[in-house]
Amino acid sequence: MAREYPIENVRNIGIAAHIDAGKTTTTERILFYTGKKHKIGAVDDGTAEMDWMVQERERGVTITAAATTCFWQDHAIHLIDTPGHVDFTVEVERSLRVLDGAIALFCAVGGVEPQSETVWHQADRYEVPRIVFVNKMDRVGANFDRVLDMMKDRLGANPLPLQLPIGEGPDFTGVIDLLTQKAMYWDATDLGQTYTEAEIPSELLDEVAQARENLFESIAVEDDALLEKYLGGEEITHTELLACLRAATLRRSLVPVLCGSSLKNQGVQPLLDAVIDFLPSPADVPPIEGIVPHSTSGDAHSEQDDKVTRTADDTAPLSALAFKVASHPTVDKLVYCRVYSGTLKRGEVIYNVRSGRRERVNRILQMHANKEAVSDAAYAGDIVALVGLKQTKTGDTVTDEKEPILLESITFPDPVISIAIEPERASDADVLEETLEKLMDEDPTFTVGIDKETGQRVISGMGELHLEILTDRMIREFGVKARVSKLQVAYRETINTSAEARGTHIHKTDEEGIYGDVLLSVEPLERGDGFQFDDETDETQIPRQYIAFIEKALEGAMGTGPRIGYPMQDVKVTVTGGSYHPTDSSEIAFEAAAVLAFENAVRKANPMILEPIMRIHITVPDEHVGKVIGDLNSRRAQINESTTQDASINVINAFIPLSETFQYTTQIRSMTQGRGAFTLEFSHYDVVPQSLAPGVNPVISR
Repeated sequence: MAREYPIENVRNIGIAAHIDAGKTTTTERILFYTGKKHKIGAVDDGTAEMDWMVQERERGVTITAAATTCFWQDHAIHLIDTPGHVDFTVEVERSLRVLDGAIALFCAVGGVEPQSETVWHQADRYEVPRIVFVNKMDRVGANFDRVLDMMKDRLGANPLPLQLPIGEGPDFTGVIDLLTQKAMYWDATDLGQTYTEAEIPSELLDEVAQARENLFESIAVEDDALLEKYLGGEEITHTELLACLRAATLRRSLVPVLCGSSLKNQGVQPLLDAVIDFLPSPADVPPIEGIVPHSTSGDAHSEQDDKVTRTADDTAPLSALAFKVASHPTVDKLVYCRVYSGTLKRGEVIYNVRSGRRERVNRILQMHANKEAVSDAAYAGDIVALVGLKQTKTGDTVTDEKEPILLESITFPDPVISIAIEPERASDADVLEETLEKLMDEDPTFTVGIDKETGQRVISGMGELHLEILTDRMIREFGVKARVSKLQVAYRETINTSAEARGTHIHKTDEEGIYGDVLLSVEPLERGDGFQFDDETDETQIPRQYIAFIEKALEGAMGTGPRIGYPMQDVKVTVTGGSYHPTDSSEIAFEAAAVLAFENAVRKANPMILEPIMRIHITVPDEHVGKVIGDLNSRRAQINESTTQDASINVINAFIPLSETFQYTTQIRSMTQGRGAFTLEFSHYDVVPQSLAPGVNPVISR
């Protein structure tokens, strides 16, 4: 059993950008031009292939990352179309974790927008090479050079244009390829399937000559041999240019930039060529690194000895990362996996490193949105969906049991918004619980808990739209009948000053004694630093075997703050003293004493309530700017900048408390006659003004 195509001819890529930059529209053209589908779908009329969920087609936004495989120039492209809305950042995060390369899409009018920055920095974190496609060159206000400048200023990127647009806005007619020095025009009568190459318009010759000189110079400095030829006036061949540019792209020192209009079917084929020419195959990326899990041998290893790598080789031991779990109408669930090494065959038993369990792969599926094709095997570099893995969760590593490796998991942001949910009838309780479990399995940023004060079941997520979609899915997809309360803010608590306190847990009975005594201090940390623990005691005060239990107890105590009971953050705890009894002291006694000391200390340390602050990005017509800014000021927003994007549109960037944004969609539509739009992204936590500090179990609504 062998793979259909060599690993060098595989590309694992994603398309990522700000909402409404044209990701799904571009994906539709890619599928059409590669022959994957025979009709172009549209987002606006709900026929886009990759937006297959009912909620996606109704709202015209991508909610879940959809995977597919298509072919171009004898290369297999495993493609993931990711959401642009910040509420679904989990889909982007886990997709970038398993991709080798990405297409970053920027709107020619909006340029580098807030979610564009977020996605770019996520890709930086995972060291993903990128090419850029400046889309919507046909729109009024399109400005190719402005997008390049924004990439430099806001992203710290080194963009290298490989094309120049022929006209901008309504005058956009095609592109000039700087490498071949040809103008390219697409045929509108056949949906852009064919294009012609022609001579460069005379009025653009000087601009093209300058851009081509910059191109050669930028590429030459990436390679000493090429630079020597360039400075010596020798000819640099097209093959040499491509090879050097590919190497620079893989190093992420240069970012190739192309342009076009996906909606008008212009520029997509050169984008596909660039995917093949410049983005890496699985064989081009460094071997995946992990550790040998201790539990398999029971031996103690040094940190250095634990590290192990797997190369993208079909004959190597199996290693794969589960990056997504999805419900399925006919099977228990689908587990999407990226295979990093080895070969996975249908019917094979694999080992889950996290759970320590063996699971059988009943089926291997190649996915196309919500459609699937059965495969007999998956090879190094493949992205597939597996059926039969009942215990596998997002971030789990599945491997060969004889040679296991634990890959780095995926980290996700904490939810910032909550609602209470209860079944309509007692008989619906089990169905609701089962549905919530499935949704948590799918989405790590969706959590479920019980409010200690009211006993209500509380679900939490990344934003209003996130929870709206999930509750809508409960009703439509799973048939759950439930009542949903108003939105609640996920507040936090912290301290403002340092304090010290002692906690003792001493109890004596006829049979035994209990003795624990802990002296500790608390002090505030910088916002976002979480929890830190330090121990300044010695063996004569607290025996060393109890310190780990004290730290664990204090971490647990951070879960309930002194003001209202919200989780605490940004606190450093230092154990400064204590005492013990040679026979009566125990782990439980010191845990109880530490918690008591902590509670006493934080009460004396001026505890405060923190609220989530969101970064808001608003586009609004000029005539409504004053009204919108006035409304933002009434909502405690801190406005950073207000700039004119084109002749009539203004862009406002600000920070605003999450509690002030509920129902803002309705408000901004009302203020701007339906022409204003905004996006929200979590930024940080900050102190709630004392006069607005919430009471017990606050429900905020405007």
